[in-house]
Amino acid sequence: MTESDVRLAPGERLDHLLTQELKIIQSPEVFSFSMDAVLLARFAGVPPRGKVLDFCTGNGVIPILLSTRTEAAIEGVEIQPRLADMAKRSVELNGLGDRIRILESDLREWPEDSALIGTYDAVTVNPPYMPVGTGELKDNPHLAMARHEIGCTLDDVTAACSRALRKGGRVSMVHRPARLADILASMRKHRLEPKRIRFVHPRLSGEANMVLVEAAKDGRPEARLLPPLIVYGEGGAYTGELLDVFYGRKTELTDVRKSDEEALS
Repeated sequence: MTESDVRLAPGERLDHLLTQELKIIQSPEVFSFSMDAVLLARFAGVPPRGKVLDFCTGNGVIPILLSTRTEAAIEGVEIQPRLADMAKRSVELNGLGDRIRILESDLREWPEDSALIGTYDAVTVNPPYMPVGTGELKDNPHLAMARHEIGCTLDDVTAACSRALRKGGRVSMVHRPARLADILASMRKHRLEPKRIRFVHPRLSGEANMVLVEAAKDGRPEARLLPPLIVYGEGGAYTGELLDVFYGRKTELTDVRKSDEEALS
């Protein structure tokens, strides 16, 4: 499909992802991805083949970016019909329909087919960050659901990730550092053992404003705190590592060891 063939709804635009000529349908009125999605897609531990699942997939940006790192079959789950439709059209636009499938579903009720439980090698999730009752609740229902835990809580998310994963499978999440204690407690509650944690700082001297966490299903206790990722360097320009991530020159935002499968077990 060419750009001229793409079907855009009112208020939508077509943006170029800065890697492998990929494109994405976005809408500031409904959903536009941000840096956290790109960082998660590079941080996540994904197998070269197998099955990968992305919860809270939005417009499908994470599955599309993951397709550059793995030949695995990828599924994205999104509760909002408008966003799921955007994701499906973006997948079709990039010619990835044979590798990526978008499902319109509520992760709290996933899966409808019990045979899917415990069959995924990796799960990624960029969930709503803010509990209901905190922060400013947007009037726009699409943006409100993307930012606040209206459709699912953090515990709902980790429970769904645990249901999806096989033993030893990995879940990778991006969230806010203020919720880190809640994240780790919920992961352990649902048999997800934290393995890698990396903080993202806007500047070297500033506090972290994002955290990336990877956990293993039924893994042994052994968490590694990775070096921080700094977004802006001197003069306000992006750091070299951040640019490598954006342009796909660094396909994995991690330092996974050769023995990583053993470490995650």
